[in-house]
Amino acid sequence: MKITKYYLSLILISLLFQNFQAQDVNPKKAFILDRVVAVVGDFHVLQSDIEQQFLQLQMSQSYVNDEVKCEILDYFIEQKLLMSQAKIDSIEVSPGQVELSMEQRLQMFVNQFGSIEEMESYFNKSIYDIREDLRKTMREMMITNQVQQSIVGDLKITPSEVRKFYYSLNKDSIPVIDSDVKIAEIVVNPTQDEDAVFEVRERLLDLRKRIMEGESMSTLAILYSDDPSATSNFGEIGFRGKNELDPAYVQAAWSLKEGQVSKIVESSFGFHIIQVIERRGDRVNTRHILLKPKIGAAAKAQALAKLDSIRNEIMYDSLSFRTAAMMHSESEKTRANGGLVVNPANQASTFKLDELETKDYRTIRDLEVGEISQPYETTDEKGKLAYKIVKLISRTEPHRANLKQDYLLLQNMALEEKQNNAMQKWYKQKKQTTFIKIDESFKHCSNNKNELTSNK
Repeated sequence: MKITKYYLSLILISLLFQNFQAQDVNPKKAFILDRVVAVVGDFHVLQSDIEQQFLQLQMSQSYVNDEVKCEILDYFIEQKLLMSQAKIDSIEVSPGQVELSMEQRLQMFVNQFGSIEEMESYFNKSIYDIREDLRKTMREMMITNQVQQSIVGDLKITPSEVRKFYYSLNKDSIPVIDSDVKIAEIVVNPTQDEDAVFEVRERLLDLRKRIMEGESMSTLAILYSDDPSATSNFGEIGFRGKNELDPAYVQAAWSLKEGQVSKIVESSFGFHIIQVIERRGDRVNTRHILLKPKIGAAAKAQALAKLDSIRNEIMYDSLSFRTAAMMHSESEKTRANGGLVVNPANQASTFKLDELETKDYRTIRDLEVGEISQPYETTDEKGKLAYKIVKLISRTEPHRANLKQDYLLLQNMALEEKQNNAMQKWYKQKKQTTFIKIDESFKHCSNNKNELTSNK
């Protein structure tokens, strides 16, 4: 069985967190007597490193044989070669960068498991140990990424190389491109009712009083917060820098001492009370309770009426969609672009249909090119209620990638192949100048296509 380096790398950086729902292999039941199986310069690879990733492959694929361990070992050797080069080049990453990446990845895993306790129970490790393992892995990944960029970052691809790459592909290797859509939107946010705002403030004042009298803020966050992640993270958002949070939230959080609870804070997301849990340099871990004022029926009707009026002006050619978006849309992200929606995943102006939010998908799938939808209810990127109309600017049909329609995709594929070839050449040269010793139990791997390094 042959697994791709790309797929393997995704598994290796997941630290036993990928595909956790599989029940046929339980990491708790796997006892590994640890030992060094490879030495690469000043670094070493442990048997547990190999076995841990092998377990993950068993959970994620229907059949995996022991030969895959050779590929895993080869991957680790290449990572250690990169770490050796980083040591020579004095490449490091700041603790703050590592902490940010670690906390973001950890939060994603907690959300997948549902709670910290479930995650700890599954892996039979404390959250402290999981953090330490993940911190080490993220640091190494960030360093090796920098070394790889120093090797291939300046590589360019020419149009002739793209064409040569495309014509060298077998037909079955040419990717099938799903339907792409380009859309524009006009967004209207219903106004908040003053009575609803007053009610939210009163509720937060009561919750703050209960916290000050000794009740657990984390418990209250689970019970009352409008932040959907509160049920899994107890209102704790992890270590963040100032540029990652709403300015009003930052101003309040950075003025608090550890353990203090803020007064009511109004941000673009709603109304909060905030507690500082811990500070690490320029990063702060906070817990919050978020409440959003309920939108009344009159405000909803007013927003829909406004959109109806805008749509009618466009339909009767009194106004172009682009001009209407620039004049009336309340979306900060799309108004300046004449309503054009940019894909946040790749900054392109097109989406695959399945990349769209559910309500957008259901609306856009039935539109003809050039057609404008009826107003519909949705939520914006901050989770607030919004109403919008959308225009389908263009739609492509599913097809095999070709140079005319999909040049950028093929250019990226060709560049990736060029970079991979350059990295393989670098690994081969580096192995010739680096002390590498492999345990006898992996000597058979030297006959594989991976050409694992033998003892030196």
